Amino acid sequence: MITGSMVALVTPMTDKNEIDWPALKKLVDFHLQEGTHAIVAVGTTGESATLSVSEHCMVIKHVVDQVNGRIQVIAGTGANSPHEAIELTEAARIAGVDACLLVTPYYNKPTQEGLFLFHKLIASSVSIPQILYNVPGRTACDMSNQTVDRLASIDGIIGIKDATGDIQRGRELIALCEDRIAIYSGDDPTAAELILAGAKGDISVTANIAPHLMSSMCEAALAGDVSKTKQLNEQLMPLHDNLFLESNPIPVKWALHKMGYIAEGIRLPLTTLSDTYKPTLMQAMQRSGII
Repeated sequence: MITGSMVALVTPMTDKNEIDWPALKKLVDFHLQEGTHAIVAVGTTGESATLSVSEHCMVIKHVVDQVNGRIQVIAGTGANSPHEAIELTEAARIAGVDACLLVTPYYNKPTQEGLFLFHKLIASSVSIPQILYNVPGRTACDMSNQTVDRLASIDGIIGIKDATGDIQRGRELIALCEDRIAIYSGDDPTAAELILAGAKGDISVTANIAPHLMSSMCEAALAGDVSKTKQLNEQLMPLHDNLFLESNPIPVKWALHKMGYIAEGIRLPLTTLSDTYKPTLMQAMQRSGII
């Protein structure tokens, strides 16, 4: 089972918005050195929506090759077209990832039965562990706990990233699914509480800039050490609260730029962080002790 702090890795880009391969290598090395437990390549934070299919597959392959089995790699392979999702998932399988992360189909506004059949189709089409991803705030599509319960019985589906931020709902999901699939937080501000309640880890934006703190917090929460978990989470909270001042990954890419890891490149329709928010985010980075 994949557990702990799983960074939702940004895709670094040059000032001309081409993928910055040396910077990607630098970021992967950073996470290997700082104790991140797994890397999620080309998810929402990795700007999957604006990468071409070939770029998408190349980023996954580069991360897998560099990690070289030292930690686990999860590939974001979701799409609102089942054919594209299957194509990306199969490419990730060939590249050698440990699992795939599949977001609910966005924009289509499917029924719950449509969601069930969609994920069932992908699971039956590609033989690789698959993690569901529910983030209704971005997709306008909310997978109910009852649908997750049905999908938990499908071979190949091993977990769900719950990015609703609703702790009570998360607790109900953990109880409903028991040990059939792993529940992961996808909401940094509530991740510690959800892990203490039984979730297996956090697929994290904050881990991009605070990998050691996030891995330590997740380890403490998984061990049931409430006091240490709360202490570390309080240190991280200024980041959790301010890395969404504008749409993800705008703030986290700016923070990584200020830390010297990447250029400011980000693809339209996203833009670089507004000047209005830069002092606030810089103060949050200082309060958390990462700069």
